[in-house]
Amino acid sequence: MKINNQKFDVAVVGGGPAGMMAAIAAAEKGLKTVLIEKNKELGKKLLITGKGRCNITNAGDDIKVFIDLFGKNGKFLFSAINNFNNNDVVNFFNQQGLKTKIERGNRVFPVSDNSSEVLSVLINQLKKYSVTVLKNIPAKELVVNKNRIEKIKLSKGEISANKYIICTGGLAHPQTGSTGDGFEWAKKLGHKIIAPRPSLSPILVKEKWVKELEGLSLKNVLISAYQNNKKKNQRMGEALFTSNGMSGPIILDMSKNIEILLGAGKVELKIDFKPALDYKTLDKRIQRDFEKNKNKIFKNSLNELLPKKLIPVVIKLSGIDENKKSAEIKKEERKRLVGLLKDFKLEVRGIENFSKAIITAGGINLAEVDPKTMKSKIIDNLYFAGEILDLDGPTGGYNLQMCWSTGYTAGKNI
Repeated sequence: MKINNQKFDVAVVGGGPAGMMAAIAAAEKGLKTVLIEKNKELGKKLLITGKGRCNITNAGDDIKVFIDLFGKNGKFLFSAINNFNNNDVVNFFNQQGLKTKIERGNRVFPVSDNSSEVLSVLINQLKKYSVTVLKNIPAKELVVNKNRIEKIKLSKGEISANKYIICTGGLAHPQTGSTGDGFEWAKKLGHKIIAPRPSLSPILVKEKWVKELEGLSLKNVLISAYQNNKKKNQRMGEALFTSNGMSGPIILDMSKNIEILLGAGKVELKIDFKPALDYKTLDKRIQRDFEKNKNKIFKNSLNELLPKKLIPVVIKLSGIDENKKSAEIKKEERKRLVGLLKDFKLEVRGIENFSKAIITAGGINLAEVDPKTMKSKIIDNLYFAGEILDLDGPTGGYNLQMCWSTGYTAGKNI
């Protein structure tokens, strides 16, 4: 199509979940809408969410809890969530033929476990409402006159619109096109940007031997973050060892807080591999295992207690001779083993950068955006939606819900 001299009612920049939903919501009202995406295809980041399965939303019923999970900025979402809540999201996809299921933690996924089916629904809706989609055409500059955006200069030509919605995301996963373009535009327009930081990011530790545990998945473990011998954060659930640290749902949810703590000094992780057992009960359990395996050597007597990959590391850290008979292990050695399983220590050296982070913390200052409409309080015909806003929640579908809700609210109120 000829791009120059094209005039639209609404121009949406950014073809991620917030941008696609905003374009659909605007076009559904009969507004002539264009969606501008710099990648060759829409929804590049959406396709990798939930490890390619796409955790669409969270099915929890309590909106207040939902909002509280976004921390002090969560109240900004009250109107947007009410406009288009988690049930609305599920109904939207179900009505287009996408079947969904609820998994542990109220996480909602497509029955197919295939994120491409989620993207297909959105693309079909864009077609249904005749949204003009410009792909592989980066937006370069917003041209402003008297507090209004007049046009967008593109890599190929330019377009103008009555209203503009910026949904360019943050800085997480830059390989998907999230390179902070929207932050720079907003800054030039007079908006304050809260310093972007990686959020929901794996944690790096100082211990080199952690590489021996790479790929080990943990379930129902309790992980606490300590600073100056004081517990600062704690989560129970699933985690995963990486080649240089830890990842998994509870680690990702703790990462933002841990990064802040690191600014004030040393941070230590303590893992309780057996949170259902207190020290005394675990000690008795180990005594029974040793009695049962009294003729076996120590390294062959832990198979019922620990994952196979964890055993060599635990033995090494316990200081107990791996070839010692179980029946010969002394009380103080056994106590060391119990202490290790209840209080497994790792020193944090940092968190992974934006290339490994799931979402961006920081972004457009919420005080400069109307929460009821997503309209800029600085530029008359500008709206924002999605990860570009200073909003970040935990894992479990909350951040995608934020994108759907803010995108829908911007499109409907334009």
